[in-house]
Amino acid sequence: MSGAVLRPIDPLILSQTRATFSLLVLLPLLVASKGWKRIRLPARDLAYCLLLGTLGVAVSNYFYYVAIQRTNVATAIIVQYTAPVWVLFYVVAHGQQKLSGQKVAAVALAVTGIALVINLVGGSSGFALRLDAYGIIAALLASFSFAFYNVAGHRILARYDRWRVLVWTLAAAAAFWLFVNPPWKIAAAHYASAQWLFLFVFSMISVLGPFSLYFLGLQHLEPTHAIIASCLEPVFSILLAAMLLGEVLRPIQTLGIIFVLAAIVIVQRPSRSVTEEAVVIEPME
Repeated sequence: MSGAVLRPIDPLILSQTRATFSLLVLLPLLVASKGWKRIRLPARDLAYCLLLGTLGVAVSNYFYYVAIQRTNVATAIIVQYTAPVWVLFYVVAHGQQKLSGQKVAAVALAVTGIALVINLVGGSSGFALRLDAYGIIAALLASFSFAFYNVAGHRILARYDRWRVLVWTLAAAAAFWLFVNPPWKIAAAHYASAQWLFLFVFSMISVLGPFSLYFLGLQHLEPTHAIIASCLEPVFSILLAAMLLGEVLRPIQTLGIIFVLAAIVIVQRPSRSVTEEAVVIEPME
């Protein structure tokens, strides 16, 4: 059987196991430390976390997956990373921040930088936009969901430590995936043990570690700042591909990286008005 060809891993399974394996590791660790009181939440805040995990994390991931299927990676990425625009609109519309040239410039640089990084401008035909109505709608829904995840996550993380919020967020995401892709469909895939080991390690590297750090960032950063910083994700993907896989980093991609870095620096600079950034935050439990 050593020469048997392994079945390719469905991206849907990849997305599902990321949340599920992370939950199966984190939940016992938290309960073992201080019992169930370590993760206990009032009913209202529990419902809030479940909403965050479903409409924020899981739905964003799901529609991003659909967008890639119906369009391509470049289209899905550039539409999803319009999320900083929606976050900026939200915080301004709700009076949490004032609209400033500094923030508009940072958002514009971040979105433009992503377009350059993924070769959307001046790249080969393989990176051209592929417009499909359902794919674009899915990518937009992923973008809105990502924006919601940042705004709602910041609000609840101002009151509770990140581990408590993260475990219920992962629980909601795992439940969502069980509904989308039930266990009998997973069993029918007949993945090899080596593939399950890869899925487990991948979930630790791509979800449990990064999400815990991102939640920590959301505790201390405004949603606009955090989501613009998240635009570094495709940047690091390109850099790692260049360093580890020998892929060529084109000049236009380098310019895109500079744009994203500039956006992060601009948005983190203190504004002239101290009151502009004032947000009421309740004490953390």
